[in-house]
Amino acid sequence: MGAGGLGSPVLYYLAAAGVGSLGIADRDTVSLTNLNRQILHNPGDLGRAKTESARDKLAAFRPDLELRLHPGSLDDGNAPGIVAGYDLVLAAVDSRESRRVVNRACYARGVPWIDGGVDGFEGLVSVYRPPSGPCYECLTRGIPDDPGHVPRLFGALAGTVGLLQVQEALKLLLGIGRPLAGRVLFYDSREPRFDVVEVPADPSCPVCANARSPGINHGDHGEHG
Repeated sequence: MGAGGLGSPVLYYLAAAGVGSLGIADRDTVSLTNLNRQILHNPGDLGRAKTESARDKLAAFRPDLELRLHPGSLDDGNAPGIVAGYDLVLAAVDSRESRRVVNRACYARGVPWIDGGVDGFEGLVSVYRPPSGPCYECLTRGIPDDPGHVPRLFGALAGTVGLLQVQEALKLLLGIGRPLAGRVLFYDSREPRFDVVEVPADPSCPVCANARSPGINHGDHGEHG
């Protein structure tokens, strides 16, 4: 979900790792101010849909890669149907509300997802594994987006956090290591310093508490990563 600063390294490295099928969801077009961090795109792509630009680069990199595009906005109406076709979702989005949409869709369909976020010189990564909590709503319940906040991003930070997301994705897909489920990894690039914080599930969470209830049918999801 997202083919920008985080989505660029995520998509490249998943393709390089041998993932056979990737879906790319993004509603935006390429702009000049993106290019310091969105390495899937170049000046020749200005004004193009990011999904199409990303598809062309990845197809040239891995001709055997299956690519499916999901242009347009994600909402509670279409997101569950999109995520149901995949084994894993990586969110490379830039607002809490977009993450909440991904979180609700993934918990409705039983699809694990990996969140990455960057702002200034700081980034974070976490893993959510339905039906277990905590989920994104447990962490941010009641906290709205700040409409006046304008992120000022240290461009290379997006590469670091995107690669951390890919490492978590490969751990899940290969069944190795200890994923960041129930934990949030914080990275301060100025120090530099990594911190990992344990996060408890909220027993009254409207998303993951319901998903943990007996009788919830998450449905089946497909074979795509």
